[in-house]
Amino acid sequence: MILKSEEVEFMMNRAGAKGTPFLFGVDFELKNGFFIENPLSQQNILFEVEGVGNINNNHLNKIDLKNQHILNLNESITVINKNKNLLKEENSIYSDKKYYFDTFPENQSEYELRFQKVMEGLKKGDSYLANLTIKTPVKSSYSMKDIFMLSSSPYKIYIPNFFVCFSPECFVKVMDGKISTFPMKGTIDATIPNAKEIILNDVKEKAEHSTIVDLLRNDLARVVDKVTLKRFRYIDELNGSNGSLLQVSSEIEGTLNENYLSNIGTTIFKLLPAGSVSGAPKRATLDIIRKAEQLKRGFYTGVAGYFDGNTLNSFVLIRYIEQESDTLFFRSGGGITAMSDSGKEYREALQKVYLPF
Repeated sequence: MILKSEEVEFMMNRAGAKGTPFLFGVDFELKNGFFIENPLSQQNILFEVEGVGNINNNHLNKIDLKNQHILNLNESITVINKNKNLLKEENSIYSDKKYYFDTFPENQSEYELRFQKVMEGLKKGDSYLANLTIKTPVKSSYSMKDIFMLSSSPYKIYIPNFFVCFSPECFVKVMDGKISTFPMKGTIDATIPNAKEIILNDVKEKAEHSTIVDLLRNDLARVVDKVTLKRFRYIDELNGSNGSLLQVSSEIEGTLNENYLSNIGTTIFKLLPAGSVSGAPKRATLDIIRKAEQLKRGFYTGVAGYFDGNTLNSFVLIRYIEQESDTLFFRSGGGITAMSDSGKEYREALQKVYLPF
């Protein structure tokens, strides 16, 4: 299933030119990925959107999945965008299970060592925004498949014995000759009084978000002639096991050339790695990240997506749990600037270690 990234790019271009649906994913290092052509025609794949699909399971037919997706490829890869409440009602095996989710985070002094390596690069002027991540052991009464089935999130993917991801962040959408991206940068506990006003007026958070917007505008300019900032710093609310979070997002759009489907893979790869989970400028910041984190991210903070023959919808692989032997690790992180406080950034990274149900 795992391919070299250049193979994934080639297959995406070929399928895009033919209008052939596919499922794809690429890791953060741009070394490996996966590609599945015509996933809906495969055995055991279930899919329904506005009444069109191949769901033939009586149990699943009880669930109204209008405008939703369920994909299942021989129990080796699953992507889903579904209604959590209806699925909970129908699947008592999940909703009745006794719940626990325990985390075993590194202490702040360990985080501080990596934080200072990033700050050194920032102070030298090698970078002005870097995304620093941590790896937290977790234990739960739910399996990764349980987490996948119960999670409420715009984008989800599950690879048994490898990882589960319930991402809130779109990478890019390609539809009707337009390409759009929605950078998310800036998070706050929604229960804090006046949380919306606090996050929108925070000088550091505004500077960080503006940096990512500028970076992604420049990224899109590599594949389109004109880039438009359609919305700037709007608020999304995310709900999870640790409570609600407010997330700040923006919307950027550009127009592709007439033959964009024949180069859809190359277009995506020109934008990688995602700016919101790397930093700016990218090349120098990636060097800083490698020195600070001292381990490969793999598919964490990579991208994945689905192409239906006309439209591509992709997402950043964040809110991510991976399995190594019998241990689960939750990967999380946040953007660091010269104005960052290590204690605050440490707490934000841990706040993102949650289950979205």
